[in-house]
Amino acid sequence: MSGARVYADVNVHRPREYWDYESLTVQWGDQDDYEVVRKVGRGKYSEVFEGINVTNKERCIIKILKPVKKKKIKREIKILQNLCGGPNVVKLLDIVRDRHSKTPSLIFEYVNSIDFKVLYVTLTDYDIRYYIYELLKALDYCHSQGIMHRDVKPHNVMIDHEMRELRLIDWGLAEFYHPAKEYNVRVASRYFKGPELLVDLQDYDYSLDMWSLGCMFAGMIFRKEPFFYGHDNQDQLVKIARVLGTDELNAYLNKYHLELDPQLEALVGRPLIFLISSFGMITRTGSLLGRQWLIHTSSKSDLRRTAECARNSDTLILSYGFLF
Repeated sequence: MSGARVYADVNVHRPREYWDYESLTVQWGDQDDYEVVRKVGRGKYSEVFEGINVTNKERCIIKILKPVKKKKIKREIKILQNLCGGPNVVKLLDIVRDRHSKTPSLIFEYVNSIDFKVLYVTLTDYDIRYYIYELLKALDYCHSQGIMHRDVKPHNVMIDHEMRELRLIDWGLAEFYHPAKEYNVRVASRYFKGPELLVDLQDYDYSLDMWSLGCMFAGMIFRKEPFFYGHDNQDQLVKIARVLGTDELNAYLNKYHLELDPQLEALVGRPLIFLISSFGMITRTGSLLGRQWLIHTSSKSDLRRTAECARNSDTLILSYGFLF
């Protein structure tokens, strides 16, 4: 059985009303206070618009939710309320709904973000360390509050490069962590899924988010987005094994008494490690990539040490290239 090595008992020691989102009574605001300006994005569960608060003329983001189960909406609201004021966590300003259709919308602070595909190729080594450190602060905070994000990826990390501000957004898949509880493995986007999701290990923990962050970090420094590009979940695990080797994967499977599907086992193959140094790209931070970032960094000391390494490393990649 798996289990978190840090923040494991946060929700055990909190009152039930902290994590029991199904009992939440939503306090609805006035939808007439907000006007849509333009559409800025869409996802599986929502459509997102830039808006304006007509009472104070301040810009905001309006997330109009698509029809989903009420408890999923309550979970997102409860988590956002619990995390309100946390470092680099997007701020929930209001909750409104249409009078006739009853469609709910979440109102967030406005972030003047740049498309990550445009931004990332312009970032310096210092910029990358700075923003990864800011993201680590957001994740450490939400984990300390007993919450897993479960969908960390570039699309959900808004960066205002001019103001050097970062916000972790889209908490629709976030969940409260309870020891020994089994969770749905159909979370996170494929390219950022941790191995536990790909081998159907349901009692995962906060380290899921750290894997996703490591994939982001690798993509940024190697300028290869996404870093692990699998065509499906099986191929995703194959891509991971080709870079990090199968010895660690086999040890992981043995530890939790898991077995790969025979077809997948054949695809993964016998132990074979492609070291980053084979491509002439090993540096101090390259070593971090292989040894710290793309493993499950889930202890509190590991998290803070990794954050400090990201912030203080004086060298990044000497030459960029593709691993596969």
